[in-house]
Amino acid sequence: MQAPSLPAQGDLFGGAPARTPVINPDGSVKGSTVIYVPEGEAFEFAALATNANRGCGHSCSYCSVPRTTHQDRTEFNAGAILKPNYLERLRKDAALYQRAGVREQVLMSFITDPYHPGDTTPTRAAIEILIEHGLAVSILSKGGTRALRDIDLFRPDRDCYAATLTSLDHRLSRKWERNAPLPGDRIAALKEFSRRGIYTWVSLEPVFDVEATLSVIEATSPFVDHYKVGKMNYLHLPIDWRDFLLRALDLLNRVGAKHYVKRDLQLYLPPGYPNPMRVPQHHGSAR
Repeated sequence: MQAPSLPAQGDLFGGAPARTPVINPDGSVKGSTVIYVPEGEAFEFAALATNANRGCGHSCSYCSVPRTTHQDRTEFNAGAILKPNYLERLRKDAALYQRAGVREQVLMSFITDPYHPGDTTPTRAAIEILIEHGLAVSILSKGGTRALRDIDLFRPDRDCYAATLTSLDHRLSRKWERNAPLPGDRIAALKEFSRRGIYTWVSLEPVFDVEATLSVIEATSPFVDHYKVGKMNYLHLPIDWRDFLLRALDLLNRVGAKHYVKRDLQLYLPPGYPNPMRVPQHHGSAR
């Protein structure tokens, strides 16, 4: 006698079968509210992103986010505040992406820092939610060794960790990034993630001192897998951007570092220079 077929998902509880969510043309899933496809320059860094907080607390003088989020800079610098019902909304979105079969990395964060100076326990919860629903994680942070409390969650074949580095000089960092962990602390985090087999990358944007940026590449290339090279777009500094880029490319190629040049510098690329925007940001194939 043939065994009865199981009811479709949803019928067990008397409801209609769950439909596969619609993937929008931009790659987002219809109905999602806190996992989104970045626009403009942010899209160069990640195909998907989420931002848990409003505000930061690192008080970087070059930060353009307050202008983007229409916040008073004093309010923004006062500290990060978790968005209302963020974790519940993230869980709902992650379930939509899982049902749609999307397994890409989701970057945290563009308009805040996942390892800001305040309570970052929601960051761990957010990472756990993404992993639980089959998504991968990309962290971009100036929080340095604060991130090590969550390093046990990162998987070499799925996830990555990144830091913004503008200089190795602690005095220069204090001038531009007043309340952020010092470069040495951020580098210590990168080293440890790399030691654990996690893919690492560095955002070299903004550039406010050419020699400082080149020094970052020289010092970190042994434990950084990829660099993203931009410029200073929001402050006008007397920098020869063509000369900077050519020197940076020469150094990156000499140390054998993978890299991506952002659109604001691409007009200075040598003709035919390979510059893929998306590369696998993990070690090995996803399971």
